Amino acid sequence: MTKIALLGAGGKMGVRLATNLKGSRFTVDHVEVSAEGRTRLKDAIGADCVSEDEALAEAEVIVLAVPDRLIGKIAHSIIARVRPGAALIVLDAAAPYAGEMPVRADVTYFVTHPCHPSVFPQNVKDGERDHFGGVSDPQAIVCALIQGPEADYALCEEVARTIYTPVNRAHRCTLENIAVMEPAMSETVGATLCLALREATDEAVRRGVPEAAAMDFMLGHIQIELAIAFNIFKEGKFSDGALHAIREARPLIFKENWLQAVFSPEAVMASVKDICNPREAA
Repeated sequence: MTKIALLGAGGKMGVRLATNLKGSRFTVDHVEVSAEGRTRLKDAIGADCVSEDEALAEAEVIVLAVPDRLIGKIAHSIIARVRPGAALIVLDAAAPYAGEMPVRADVTYFVTHPCHPSVFPQNVKDGERDHFGGVSDPQAIVCALIQGPEADYALCEEVARTIYTPVNRAHRCTLENIAVMEPAMSETVGATLCLALREATDEAVRRGVPEAAAMDFMLGHIQIELAIAFNIFKEGKFSDGALHAIREARPLIFKENWLQAVFSPEAVMASVKDICNPREAA
């Protein structure tokens, strides 16, 4: 059985991963530095933690379930104790893309990240939606082999499928592909626009629209507008009035050349470096 060291096992993400690894074909050593995290893990799956040295001594795969900004720092702190030929899996592309990972030619580096369940779910069980993923709703994942033998890709993808289960698709990408998708596409653009939608809804409420009506109206319209924009609702199209409103609104809301400003290689690199070494808020 493949031995995994799960670092950060008692954090919110770590517990999610530990829960999905429980009962799998993998043997897991859980590592958590905080007493609160160790208690959280014990309450969730009944697992005890071991020391970092003990976990790393026999680990064939090391999973870093730690905050993005700590990935590079923790990787540097453990790399001398990682066995030759082991695979180090990180859950975000920022640190490796920014060059924050330690140099170690005999260790495999692999990055994987969940896509989260689609806003247009398929084959979802009855009951409450699993918005984050890794519990009940199927999700896709993205994976990249950063360095190491090609033969290690299959093992690392299997680990990724296990920690993010249920997984319906695993997309093999490059490290740069994943950095473009996050932060540039999904956070810089996607999350910002989602908050703008909420701000617009709140503004409608401030101007006298009943809150429940505004919420239903916005969330319903988002669903059909996304379905049209992403060609999910193939026979759907925006009305003439909507197309006119879009043409008039774009120069008011978006700067010229905003895509280049967000997606250029220089912009993506600056963004990931800021994630790894965040500037102090003004």
